[in-house]
Amino acid sequence: MTARIIVVGLGPGDDRYVDDHTRRTIADATHRYVRTARHPTAHLVEPATSFDDVYERADTFDEVYVAIADALTEAAHVHREILYAVPGSPLVLERTVRELRARAASDGQLTVEVRPAMSFLDLVWARLGIDPIESGVRLVDGHDFSAAAAGDHGPLLVAHTHANWVLSEIKLAVEGATGDEPVTILQALGTPAERIVETRWSELDRTLDADHLTALYVPHLATPVGRGYVRFHELTRTLREQCPWDIEQTHQTLIPHLLEETYEVIDALNALDDPGGDRDADLIEELGDLLYQIEFHATIAEQEGRFTIADVTDGIHDKLVRRHPHVFGETSVAGTAEVVANWDDIKRAEKARTSVFDGIARSMPSLAYAQQLGTKAAKVGFDWPDVAGAFPKIAEERAELADAMANGSPDDVRMELGDLLFAVVNVARHLGVDAELALRDASDKFRTRFERVETLARDRAIDLRSAGLPVLDALWDDVKRG
Repeated sequence: MTARIIVVGLGPGDDRYVDDHTRRTIADATHRYVRTARHPTAHLVEPATSFDDVYERADTFDEVYVAIADALTEAAHVHREILYAVPGSPLVLERTVRELRARAASDGQLTVEVRPAMSFLDLVWARLGIDPIESGVRLVDGHDFSAAAAGDHGPLLVAHTHANWVLSEIKLAVEGATGDEPVTILQALGTPAERIVETRWSELDRTLDADHLTALYVPHLATPVGRGYVRFHELTRTLREQCPWDIEQTHQTLIPHLLEETYEVIDALNALDDPGGDRDADLIEELGDLLYQIEFHATIAEQEGRFTIADVTDGIHDKLVRRHPHVFGETSVAGTAEVVANWDDIKRAEKARTSVFDGIARSMPSLAYAQQLGTKAAKVGFDWPDVAGAFPKIAEERAELADAMANGSPDDVRMELGDLLFAVVNVARHLGVDAELALRDASDKFRTRFERVETLARDRAIDLRSAGLPVLDALWDDVKRG
């Protein structure tokens, strides 16, 4: 026997905006459900089961919508027919209804009947005095503003702006805004508490306390949301589809390019304080090259049907929110050390890790890899109290290397040399020095001095390849003194 869900809308405001047909449908229903009791006309459905508790339990709105659809589908199969009431119109920004209709399309034993109702949009257009068709207004969900409004100048009507943090995210999404752009905030339309406030972009999250009956009208944006990134994203796709070289690339073939671009970013960062040249322009260029590699990998994955750049950005966004409870939650911290400790605890719980070394990439440069291992082991107490304990290990490992050189195999020599390097890294860690950067600085110093040796040899008509070590040492000493 087929199960049926009848969906009705409770209108945009108070009881005046609920029509007789909806009221009769509610009265005829035995099993009633309402998405939220926090709506001016939700009392018309009583007695009814609300899903406000789902909003409290779930971590994301997507989880809320799925949980509500799960509960309604199960109830429909049990009772054969249920009523589901939603604020406004069932067909305007109602993701639970969209989810239910998708399920009905694939479930031959479930039907979803949507009854029309007045939407909050009707009141919005009336209060603003505009024709949305002639004006070309786009309706955007506040939770998806940065993506949904990308490349758009407006006009935009932004719904689901139910909290000031949502308004803040919308404001920050438009990097090119001057702050003087006019916006209109509409709240509790169709109720005695109705408010229509004209304000500026810079004040949109500080003008009033937003709630579930708040919407935002943006007549015009000077700079489209995310315009630059959208153009770049589209270009990456075009190159992948039309350039022979880009078409041939795979995740594996791009690894050398990813490493190369990463190192070039590091060079640009290290050169920021060097005199001469436009260092910012160099860094901008290198960051762009690295960003292209990230987009390239995401585009390949998208073509393979695995994930998209949106999954990447959403994932890092949500992870950063979770791992900064002192910013986005109720956690208090005394300083950086507690921030790092909280991060590690949250990360460990998320990943269900059993070893302190889980998550350390084996493909890291060797010195950085060794320093990370030592740092992680130290966090559980496996370490010397200070550098005085670490330093003697260098002499110990040096002696073992000398013994292997005299009596051991090539493999023994290699292993003992590794132990000596590891001991040096531990000393660097206790001194608060990044071993990777220290060796890079020493290598750069050697390179610079030897290039001066080459120059000095040319000036003195000396052939380096045939000069011999005493002559080279003398040139080296001259460079050091100079």
